[in-house]
Amino acid sequence: MTKDTDSREIVLDVLIEILERSAYSHLVLRQALNKYQYLDKAERSFITRTVEGTVEYLIQIDYVIDFISSTKVKKMKPVIRTILRMSVYQILYMDRVPDCAVCNEAVKLAAKRKFTGLKGFVNGVLRNISRNKETLEWPDDSVRYSVPAWIVSMWTRDYGKETAKTILSSMLEDRKTYVRLNTSRAGKEEILNSLKRQDVQTSESSISEDILILEKYDYLDSLEVFQNGYIQVQDVSSALVGEAADPGKGDFCIDVCGAPGGKSIHLADKLNGTGMVEVRDLTEYKVSMIQENIDRCGFDNIRTRVWDALVYDPDSFEKADIVLADLPCSGLGIMGRKPDIKYRIKPENLDELASLQREILSVVQAYVKPGGKLVFSTCTIDKKENEENMAWFLETFPFQAVDLEGTFKGRLQIDTMKQGYMQLLPGIHPCDGFFIGVLQKKVE
Repeated sequence: MTKDTDSREIVLDVLIEILERSAYSHLVLRQALNKYQYLDKAERSFITRTVEGTVEYLIQIDYVIDFISSTKVKKMKPVIRTILRMSVYQILYMDRVPDCAVCNEAVKLAAKRKFTGLKGFVNGVLRNISRNKETLEWPDDSVRYSVPAWIVSMWTRDYGKETAKTILSSMLEDRKTYVRLNTSRAGKEEILNSLKRQDVQTSESSISEDILILEKYDYLDSLEVFQNGYIQVQDVSSALVGEAADPGKGDFCIDVCGAPGGKSIHLADKLNGTGMVEVRDLTEYKVSMIQENIDRCGFDNIRTRVWDALVYDPDSFEKADIVLADLPCSGLGIMGRKPDIKYRIKPENLDELASLQREILSVVQAYVKPGGKLVFSTCTIDKKENEENMAWFLETFPFQAVDLEGTFKGRLQIDTMKQGYMQLLPGIHPCDGFFIGVLQKKVE
């Protein structure tokens, strides 16, 4: 650890932004890691794990603190509350950090932040939790899996108790780094050899031969294949959207909600230098994110445009062979990667989002040529946003479902593929939760 930088102080500051000021965890953490990139790998790993783990287990952590402490979490001063939360996570889930060290560092941190008078309180609560941690029992699955009770109830209703528990437990598993190979930019062997030279450990996805799992690397920007645009960070489930779209040589594709650009870049890669992908999003900021990824990957057959997907574009009427609509959604399928989602989303938001999706689909379906395809995807596992909206769309517009079994050639076995869609479930399938539906515009 450097003399002037205390990694626990960094964790505290990041968590205060997330838990007290409602900042997005992945954005604040990324900013902090970029700022302190000079720290060694072990320190950055400690910061990442402590921040992500504290957010992920927040419901459980607060239950434990409230069980032990006479002053309840909601009544505590924000700094003390945050110090206790991050310390409880370390006590319960980080075996390499001795409990006595966690307690001591928490007390020091309270003093550094001008709460000397509460050192005894912090020490007492944490040492009491440490002594009793082996006998803790969870009152229900909401606390056990640290997920709001309404989500537990919804998934139990929709998928059954056992499947719901499998999904919930998978959300707490460590998330690996998945990357998709831009095979039109470099061959797989070339990419693997480059990663090997940099001592990166790789393994292949069981679903897609173009997806690698990366381990034992320092940070992504240091990898030559990333710098050269040969790989794109993308979960397996997200990469399956491009495979389901299955563009043909020379196709014109419109991605109507494209940031940060991974799916559009995948389409451009699959077009292999032909056709064109026009990727759109609502703001200059989002489009600049897309452009940054395009520039790094070096594709010529992709362009960006600032456009609101809710606003009809008459110039695009029946111009696209493929319209990709990766729609705004609740994000419940990727809670394992972005755990603060589960605290932000409320039951009423699901109806609002399902309605917004219908509005967007009603507009963008007009861009599909007769015989062309609309690919509708979300990163959620909520039936209102997915299956119900797909059924509504087929009843409302002149489209038919596309049989997906041939596209994936046995790599995935999902009963609904013949009906043109698949709902990927964390823990059931080896990827994030995702919905993909493919619909073809009828030729009159």
